[in-house]
Amino acid sequence: MRVTVIGAGLAGSEAAWQLAERGIEVTLYEMKPQKRSPAHVSDNFAELVCSNSLRSDELTNAVGLLKEEMRRLGSLIMACADAHRVPAGGALAVDREGFSRAVTERLLSHPNVTVVREEVTRLPEGRVLIATGPLTEGAMAEEIGRLCPDTDLHFFDAVAPIVTLESVDMDSAWFASRYDKGTADYVNCPMEKEEYIEFVTQLQKAEEAQLHGFEDASVFEGCMPVEVMARRGLDTLRYGPLKPVGLRDPKTGREPYAVAQLRMDNAEGTLYNMVGFQTHLKFPEQRRVFSMIPALKNAQFVRYGVMHRNTYLNSPKVLDRYYRLRSDPRLSFAGQMTGVEGYIESAASGMLVGIECARELLGQEPVDFPRETAIGALALYVSGGSVGDFQPMNVNFGIISPLGYRVKGKRNKNAAISERSLAIIDEIKNRL
Repeated sequence: MRVTVIGAGLAGSEAAWQLAERGIEVTLYEMKPQKRSPAHVSDNFAELVCSNSLRSDELTNAVGLLKEEMRRLGSLIMACADAHRVPAGGALAVDREGFSRAVTERLLSHPNVTVVREEVTRLPEGRVLIATGPLTEGAMAEEIGRLCPDTDLHFFDAVAPIVTLESVDMDSAWFASRYDKGTADYVNCPMEKEEYIEFVTQLQKAEEAQLHGFEDASVFEGCMPVEVMARRGLDTLRYGPLKPVGLRDPKTGREPYAVAQLRMDNAEGTLYNMVGFQTHLKFPEQRRVFSMIPALKNAQFVRYGVMHRNTYLNSPKVLDRYYRLRSDPRLSFAGQMTGVEGYIESAASGMLVGIECARELLGQEPVDFPRETAIGALALYVSGGSVGDFQPMNVNFGIISPLGYRVKGKRNKNAAISERSLAIIDEIKNRL
């Protein structure tokens, strides 16, 4: 029994691992280094593009629950992420190079995985998982378009800049986490009211790089370019990535008017990314405007922000709860192309496909992850749980089945949902 997995991103890597661990032979195709998308630079698998953060690790947050479910089910992505964690307060952030390298090495050394470094232009025979990502183009995009005529859905995703820590003016900045929660993992760059107003003014009129079709596209709210937020109103950024709430400048003893945060991007702690500063400004404009933040006046940018088109399927029409193509169940999809949004959500879709596909090939009953679990709720939302026009979705407690009884307080309620979900996952694990 063999399954072809096309694409070694987060979803494809996780799916290949789950299949291989269950005795299924896997041929894993990855087009790098022969060819790269505009957003990728590394030859390794599971490359992180937008950010090195996998978001909250707390069980009162839906993505924290999803990560814990995946850990208990033997996730490759979570094992490598935990092994290459860097400080980020209550979030799970990773050394992106170490993380991707670990995923690559684990898959290359697995006896049931054969890696082929070339681009796939035609779908092979047999069971196939397509995990080519939201930047799929060329012959593969045409193949998918033929299979799914309703794929002409897209939005634009943006990437934040990275600066060197040594170039940050620490006389203006300080290390802390919001509300002093956890360890002091973020570099906080404060702005006075006049500095903030001038910064927003310049950001509103800064020149963007040309991107064909952008004017007709929607922008996913979770990766909203900072310049777009600035144009929504003077205070928009102060309620978004520049919010000062929970931060007190030790030099003044008061809460600043606005604060830009930097988060560690590598294990050595030499590189920091600008949290929430996804952008599509021209590179000189990024340097000019972002250097207006006092602590970044001499910042060295080792990577500027970029923007790219993400394409996704009209999944409720074409996919079932196992991410299989309704019109041809030998084909499955996983990752952002299905409309799941986020690193962990992408990996979770690959995990579900790998587990369920392996069980089908081995003649076993499907797991049918229920809506009471985060991994199951996400699959059921993607395959038919949306209302109106289908849009990309992060995991959230709103798509998970409610408790059926009242719990006082949002955090207590979320904790109870997580406790129920993990009890179900533990039961499923015992059956796998």
